[in-house]
Parts: sequence; structure tokens; C-alpha cells
Amino acid sequence: MNTLELTEPALFRHHLARLEAEVSILPDHPEETPDSTLRALWSMAAGTPLSVVAAADRDLAPLSAEGERLLAALVERRVTGSPLAHLTGRQSFMGVELLAGPEALVPRIETEILGRTALDLVRATDGSTVIDLCTGAGNLAAGVAVAAPHLTIHAADLSTAAVGLARANMLFIDAADRVTLHEGDLFDALPDDLHGTADVVICNPPYISSAKVGEMPAEISEHEPRLAFDGGSLGLSIVGRLVQEAPAWLRPGGWLCFEIGLGQGPYWQKRVLRFPGWAEVGAVEDDEGNVRVVTARRE
Repeated sequence: MNTLELTEPALFRHHLARLEAEVSILPDHPEETPDSTLRALWSMAAGTPLSVVAAADRDLAPLSAEGERLLAALVERRVTGSPLAHLTGRQSFMGVELLAGPEALVPRIETEILGRTALDLVRATDGSTVIDLCTGAGNLAAGVAVAAPHLTIHAADLSTAAVGLARANMLFIDAADRVTLHEGDLFDALPDDLHGTADVVICNPPYISSAKVGEMPAEISEHEPRLAFDGGSLGLSIVGRLVQEAPAWLRPGGWLCFEIGLGQGPYWQKRVLRFPGWAEVGAVEDDEGNVRVVTARRE
């Protein structure tokens, strides 16, 4: 069928039927449905890049003949496994529209639990300084910066490409004057004068064991950077370093909060207090009762 000969409603139904039949949507992207996916791709083909969240309730814009050809190509790429956020160049996180791409892990809705937890801790401590490690696309730094404009935020990542995307996002949301980006390995990326000053340290570290990386869906393992999710032989090595090193960068009474994988909660709730410098450990669950965020207060 020549899609260029279809009317707009028929064209939408034509592509929607294919997405419903062939697209595989991962559980960690619950905002994506065949309908919302098509609306996001349609908006991209019309020349207005939007995240799937932003596009979901938008009216369809008219497409030129070239736009219809682009839409067909985008649908084809989505069906064959390209992440939707890579095709649109956009992802919504904590209500903030952000740039997205293969340079960093696509922000997940589940990580918004970590962002909200960090904001609660900042507000509870009347904090002013936040450190965000393994920042990736800068989504946590961006979400916190928009929600709490008074904060000074330092964000860091080991990946040059990820830092570049995070820097572009700070410009995109007009927060470049409040979020300073650093490149390097965890706390090694930060200037020495930040020692003992942070009210809250946030981290969404790699926590998937290396052995399980090969079992991940191809949409993740073949399109998103391995550095962002491979947590070593047991998926615990980077978190262990984080918990060991964080007290030196927090002010007394400051908080560390970090995301963990499914099933890792009980281990880290017990393990954190075996490291020196911690006085209290807490946990935050998702809607299904799984611990997804661990919090720890410095002595």
C-alpha cells in the first residue's frame, strides 16, 4: 500500500495497526503504547520533536509528502528495535522535557522515585548543595534543578559522551548556571573544595551484573551504552565504592540516596551500616513494594 495516498486518519490507522502487531514495548517504559509511540513519531516527522509523554495528548500536525515518508521510516526503525527516545531525540523525566540519545541511558520513570526522594531530603534538611553521580543524560540533575531552583548542583559521569549530552540538557532547560558538569570516575571527578559540603548525594549507578547483560532485551543491550548498566560481576562493585566514599563529601547529617536493582534492597539495607560514617539507613519502595532506592544519613 502506498501510504502517501492515504488520508490523515487512515494513515494513522495504517501505522498504528503495524505498531500494535509488531512493536515490542519494554516494561520499564510504561509511558509508551502503540498509540503514544505513533503520536511521538508523527510529531517528529512533522518537524516538532517531542517526548512520548508530551506528544500523547497533542493533535496530529499535517504531514507533507516528505513527512509521510519520514514517518514510515521512523515506524520501521521502531519496529526493528530502535529506542523511541533515540528516534524522537526527547524523553520526559520528572515532568521536564529533555534531550535523549545513544550517548546515555534513556531516563526511566522508575528513576523518578530517586529524584523525588532526593528532593524530599533536600527540603527536609533545608539543603543548598547537591552532587549527582553517574549523571548520564543529566536527568536527575535537571529534574532536581527545575523543582528546586535555589540549589547548586554538581553532576559527573565517567563517559565523555554522556557529559556532553548532560551539558546540552542543562542548556536546553536553562539550568547551565546552576548545574556544573564534571567528567570522571565517581567522586574523583569533583573538585576538592566540595569535600564535606554536600547536603545530598544522588546516584543512579550501574547495578546489572555483567553476566546478565547478555540476557537483556536487544533494545537496551544493542542501543544503550553498556557503561551505564553493567555493574560488574555481581552488580555491586560501583555501589560499594559509592557507599564507602560518600561520607567524605557529605556534611554531617547529609544524605546519600541511590537506585538499586530488583531484589538488591535487603542486601544494601544491611550492608550500608557496615561501612564507616553512616548513622541511619532507609528504603523507598515502588508501587509494587519493591525497594528501588536506599537512603543513608552521614553521622
